[in-house]
Amino acid sequence: MTASMNGPLAGVRVVELAGIGPGPFAAMLLADLGADVVRIDRPGGAGLGIDPAYDLTNRNKRSVLIDLKAEDGPGQVLALVERADVLIEGYRPGVAERLGVGPDVCLARNPRLVYGRMTGWGQDGPLAHRAGHDIGYIALTGTLSMIGKDGEPPVVPANLVGDYAGGSLYLVIGVLAALQHARTEGGTGQVVDAAIVDGAAHLATMIHGMMAAGGWQDRRGTNLLDGGCPFYGAYETADGGYMAVGALEQRFYDEFIDLLGIRDEIPARKDFDRWGELREAIAARFRTRTRAEWTAVFEGSDACVAPVLSLREAPAHPHIAARGTFTDHGGITQPAPAPRFSATPGAVRRPPAMPGAHTAEVARDWDVTLTDPQEDR
Repeated sequence: MTASMNGPLAGVRVVELAGIGPGPFAAMLLADLGADVVRIDRPGGAGLGIDPAYDLTNRNKRSVLIDLKAEDGPGQVLALVERADVLIEGYRPGVAERLGVGPDVCLARNPRLVYGRMTGWGQDGPLAHRAGHDIGYIALTGTLSMIGKDGEPPVVPANLVGDYAGGSLYLVIGVLAALQHARTEGGTGQVVDAAIVDGAAHLATMIHGMMAAGGWQDRRGTNLLDGGCPFYGAYETADGGYMAVGALEQRFYDEFIDLLGIRDEIPARKDFDRWGELREAIAARFRTRTRAEWTAVFEGSDACVAPVLSLREAPAHPHIAARGTFTDHGGITQPAPAPRFSATPGAVRRPPAMPGAHTAEVARDWDVTLTDPQEDR
């Protein structure tokens, strides 16, 4: 396989200290883009509780088993660190230091190392050492308060907004920026403190600007993009399916109401006092046909209407299939690497790494001595 087939990060070496959630996803993204990611699993597993053969966040990686609490554990990690460009860990603040693999000792061994730290609360602050999960992080940043209907509890957006958008993606951005700095003349390694609270707050930058300008109410379900607008939302169809409507611009809205067949029955779109009436007219019309029938009506139009597909349905949509947005590897349909690169495309090269499966291979390729703690049992 040529380097151009490995992705734009071919040649970059990453050590991942096994965890769950945003850290593994960030390391997966680096691996998808061609980095050689070695995941250091600990005996007994990381606690996710699913068959590791289906943990897609560990695809494209290799795994070694190292017991960091064993006498020779930290030394084996540091041997890998000496040959790495990046390290990723997602422990609570201070844990990596107590295990002997904190940033000071790692950077002493490898001054150009990028040490990426993934936490919910960050490395400092009153809550830094508290346990937490996605929902709590996005709650304190105000992000969760924006999602849902007015007068109803906030809707939990799975763990996509906090763990993965506010956490993993910001860690990857930080790691790549720091890697660029480390590779410049006179550049050095450094610590990247990626906190989900920081990233989740940063995601709402535009909304804060709109609120300051008076164009956004600090109340969910009452604004242009949060379901408050009758022509930006989801509507149920006759068969219990849903259609997503995003007809914001006037020309798209005009096409939308024409194809929906309600132009002569509704108030003006800028008559905000009658938005409730407009919403009910749209809802009533959508309930007269099935999702498939409405999909056919809006097919090929610029009305900005799309069927709401399930996770199992999405890969078969003609556009999604044509793009290759999903791929099949090892018998599992899964999202393909993103984004796309013209000269150095990423790919799913390996199935999820089974804990400890690559100890000998990594020892050879990285020229280090590694021992499998399970061999002593």
